Amino acid sequence: MVAAGDHDESRTDHLGPAGRFAAMAPTAPIAIITGGGRGIGAATARRLSGAGWDVAIGYRSDHASAEAVAAEVRDVGRRAIAVALDVGIEAEVDAFFAAVDEQLGTVAALVNNAGVVDASARVDEIDGARLERMWRTNVTGPFLCAREAIRRMSTRHGGSGGSIVNLSSAASRHGSPGEYVDYAASKGAIDTFTLGLAKEVATESIRVNAVRPGIIDTEIHASGGQPDRIERIAPLVPVGRAGTAEEVAAAVAWLCSDDASYVTGAVLDVSGGR
Repeated sequence: MVAAGDHDESRTDHLGPAGRFAAMAPTAPIAIITGGGRGIGAATARRLSGAGWDVAIGYRSDHASAEAVAAEVRDVGRRAIAVALDVGIEAEVDAFFAAVDEQLGTVAALVNNAGVVDASARVDEIDGARLERMWRTNVTGPFLCAREAIRRMSTRHGGSGGSIVNLSSAASRHGSPGEYVDYAASKGAIDTFTLGLAKEVATESIRVNAVRPGIIDTEIHASGGQPDRIERIAPLVPVGRAGTAEEVAAAVAWLCSDDASYVTGAVLDVSGGR
């Protein structure tokens, strides 16, 4: 086995480039970021890698974006993998965590970032298929990923602890009437999930918190059919502008860090006062 820092290429040429890098990189804490190829997830991957974390990126379909973020992580001297993952499919979650175990090691932080929104609609216009998709990704997915993380982190299971950070939304507080009450409700479920799970695993060296972004300038608005939403809503934010993915990532990274060692069950608003 190649030791950390051993640059003898002749001993690692049976591995691909990522495998050779993994063999050479020094030990570091490992973070899993679902939906890590774009937006807040990608910004979080960059932030954590800059703070010395190795990163596993789960992505739904955009392999090129996820691999580009992984390459950025490797460029700063940290290990990274990008693995296709639908968080709402239990078998894929199990396989993803097994891949992280094999290629990186035991996870120390989980960032439940993957989520979906849909076109603006009233409740009386929403069908069951939309609700199933919303709940499967935004609620079932975080539960399944947290389950696998706990099985690895919890002292009850022989682990050494860790941090789970769930991405909620300020929509859980104001409800998003006339736009997507279903999305807001799914994020309300995440708030409750965060509070309950934090208490459940507090004595097992796992901290569980959530970050609740407000209007953030990412691609999610266009994916929901409202590419102009930032321009329309930003003037309503008390600070007078939309936030950035990097500002949210800073909050996520803090909650993952030892600086937040006495913080659990918190739901941190990053919303410009809205």
